[in-house]
Amino acid sequence: MRIPRIYQPVPLAVGGSLSLDAQAAVHVVRVLRLKQEDQIIVFNGEGGEYSGVIAEVSKREVSIKLLEFHDPKNESPISICLLQGVSRGERMDYTLQKAVELGVNEIYPVLTKHTTVHLNSERKEKRRSHWQGVVNSACEQCGRNTIPEVHAVETLFNCLSQLSIGKDDLFLVLNHRSVQTLASISKEQPARVTLVVGPEGGFAEEEIDELQRQGFISVILGPRVLRTETAALAAISVIQSIWGDFK
Repeated sequence: MRIPRIYQPVPLAVGGSLSLDAQAAVHVVRVLRLKQEDQIIVFNGEGGEYSGVIAEVSKREVSIKLLEFHDPKNESPISICLLQGVSRGERMDYTLQKAVELGVNEIYPVLTKHTTVHLNSERKEKRRSHWQGVVNSACEQCGRNTIPEVHAVETLFNCLSQLSIGKDDLFLVLNHRSVQTLASISKEQPARVTLVVGPEGGFAEEEIDELQRQGFISVILGPRVLRTETAALAAISVIQSIWGDFK
């Protein structure tokens, strides 16, 4: 049986104990149905993980005894920053969940001309918080010990102004009008790949023009038009195959 993994953003140390927060405690007791002396793994997003056992359990509180530290080193050698056009409901959740499983390190939800999701300031923050929870849960499931950050929802061009730019970075935008493929790009290892994927309605021509003016390379994945969630995950998989740890 696979040992459950729980994310807790608190200091952790071998020999120490911690009480799980309310949401994690409910998940452990009511969903996983774990009991006293059952094994569990806890991580805090700072690298590595701690194996432990459940010391005490009740309906509202779960106490963990931390026994050993492990650092499995399972992060990809290529850093990937995803600028994802906001899509509706479960599509966005699915995209971010799978992007984390595929190794994305940083996520910017962006609003574009053709975005069909309308968010005021309050809803933007609620959505960001929800998406961060999706990311945290994906890390628990897939074995990652570093938590990708979901940044605040911004317009595409406001987001571009916030990006850190390194001289060895590679900047890509998926564009079904392009003729250049990912496989045709130089195989030289970039320091980081920043990938921009449009929403359900795709990018407006002026958005593509501005991205290209700022140094983004337009690429196409193939002859078929892909949904936004399919396009993002397919592109990340190809990036991992060329420069990352997909074998």
